[in-house]
Amino acid sequence: MLTSLLIVLPVFGLIGLGYAARWMKLLRETTGEGLSDFVFVLAVPCLLFKTLATAAVPLDQPWGYWISYFVGLGVVWLIAQLVARRVFKRSGPELVVSGFAAAQSNTVFVGIPMILKAYGDAGAVPLGLLLVVHLPVTMTIATLLAEGGSASFGLLARRLFTHPIILGILLGAAARPIIGFLPAPLWTIVDLLAAAAVPCALVSLGIALRRHGLASGIGLPVVLSTLKLLVHPLIVWVLATQVFDMPPAWSGVAVLFAACPCGINAYLFAERYRQGVADASSAIALSTALSLFTTIGWLTWLGAG
Repeated sequence: MLTSLLIVLPVFGLIGLGYAARWMKLLRETTGEGLSDFVFVLAVPCLLFKTLATAAVPLDQPWGYWISYFVGLGVVWLIAQLVARRVFKRSGPELVVSGFAAAQSNTVFVGIPMILKAYGDAGAVPLGLLLVVHLPVTMTIATLLAEGGSASFGLLARRLFTHPIILGILLGAAARPIIGFLPAPLWTIVDLLAAAAVPCALVSLGIALRRHGLASGIGLPVVLSTLKLLVHPLIVWVLATQVFDMPPAWSGVAVLFAACPCGINAYLFAERYRQGVADASSAIALSTALSLFTTIGWLTWLGAG
């Protein structure tokens, strides 16, 4: 439990810093919006560019591994949107935010240290594969869902190909063949912006929590946290261990990756569209707190570490 606490403590520390700074009026509410815009438009695209441009992708794809993880992701995304619409009367981009929050994992602060500590070098390859595709896939799906309902094909294409996240993904993929020819100053700029993504996003989230609190109520955040921490990893565990055949380290990595709390990108996405911010911020804070206990349960169930 102490190890898990030390893993999630930096997350709460940066969120709390943003919350306290706003509470003491050291920062304005507009500071949080500005930070989230910076992260969404510059920092996260640079992080995606760097990840996709430099990642080692195997020629033979582990399809059972991909299917196990992303089927679970798709199921909880659909359930979250259905519950948000039918029970909590959310609509439009708010629905997308709910699905995104329930499906997208906090990999940087929780997933990476937890998984590497549990499986060591044996977990490095499957972890790396998921890190490469996880955020690009979820961001692309969320963008398509948010933009597609009210746009013509031409307008949708224009919005997608000028979207900062999609641009980061496309440029990162295009840079792979020429990675060795890119100038060092360019990489320095990319590294600096990418490194700012997570801390700025978490401070911004703290400011948003001070502004919104649990304005959306406790009901929807509880549903989203339950889907993220319990339902998603359970589906992945069934598929990865009972349906497909893969090494224990691979199935364990997939389950633990799914068992991470709601990711910060759901909040950034909500801020971008100015809808569902209270839902996303509350779900992230609640699921991160609960993950201290649920991840211990999953680690014990998997016999990892």
